[in-house]
Amino acid sequence: MTASDPIEEAARAEAGVWLADGEARLDRARLGAAAEAVGRVERMGDGIALVSGLPDIRLMELLDMGEGRRAFALTLDTGRIGAVMMDDGAGIAAGSPVRGTGQVVTVPVGPGLLGRVVDPLGRPLDGGGAVKATETLPVERPAPAIMDRDLVTEPVETGLLVVDALFALGRGQRELIVGDRATGKTAVAVDTIINQAHSDMICVYVAVGQRASAVRRVIDAVKRFGAPERTVFVVAGAGAPAGLQWMAPFAGMTIAEAVRDAGGHALIVIDDLTRHAATHRELALLTHEPPGREAYPGDVFYLHSRLLERAAKLSPELGGGSLTALPI
Repeated sequence: MTASDPIEEAARAEAGVWLADGEARLDRARLGAAAEAVGRVERMGDGIALVSGLPDIRLMELLDMGEGRRAFALTLDTGRIGAVMMDDGAGIAAGSPVRGTGQVVTVPVGPGLLGRVVDPLGRPLDGGGAVKATETLPVERPAPAIMDRDLVTEPVETGLLVVDALFALGRGQRELIVGDRATGKTAVAVDTIINQAHSDMICVYVAVGQRASAVRRVIDAVKRFGAPERTVFVVAGAGAPAGLQWMAPFAGMTIAEAVRDAGGHALIVIDDLTRHAATHRELALLTHEPPGREAYPGDVFYLHSRLLERAAKLSPELGGGSLTALPI
């Protein structure tokens, strides 16, 4: 009799663990609603709930926190979920029950959003009544594949002679606006939106962590000089929960993608990604993610790259629509 190989034994043991886990998941699926899993809040504070007892939750899934409150799963660790509150979290404490909904975070899209000021969930902020959306789409969507893209050949006129002459911008392009504080970065982006008043482009302006007065100035400028009926304003201001500020660029990108996927042309301005990175750092530290340089988590670069990769010019077979991104 030959001695057993320890590597082979370890592989068999690991395979057994995976098989047992798969069988357990199948059993839970068969039981359905009769065995609905109920998790518990381990710790609650600063808009973050650490939840245990929900092994089948997906990333970005909506969670029912009770008391009419909702959260979404931002981090998935072994035996614990980092949930970000989408409301104020009042009435939620350690030991509170938590249930999964089986639905990911979505945002309404369609022509009913044009001219409206909404939060990242599509709730109106302008007092104009409920948004009439044609459908809802997940805020997290994969970027178009390589073969689904086309060459960037059509220009986007910003209305700024220096930019149009020296730094030509194309439909489907991603162009970062970089500069020190109070150097007019937002003004460049807003001028670009205003210049689309007589074009066929739909504009989406996303405000992340901005003061209400600054956002109001942008909205007033677009209404006065541009075409507000061709613009959607997605606002998660400085007073909004951190979860909504984190979600705002993704929600705005989904709204703009719906225009592109329908064969149209869209322009999205994100103001700004620096504040969004700070919000991501805050949430990562509160959910006990390992910090990196300057306390930013290691996935902060992937976070923004996967967001901006969703902007593209589609091939003619997919309608030939385009989504141009101007992050600040």
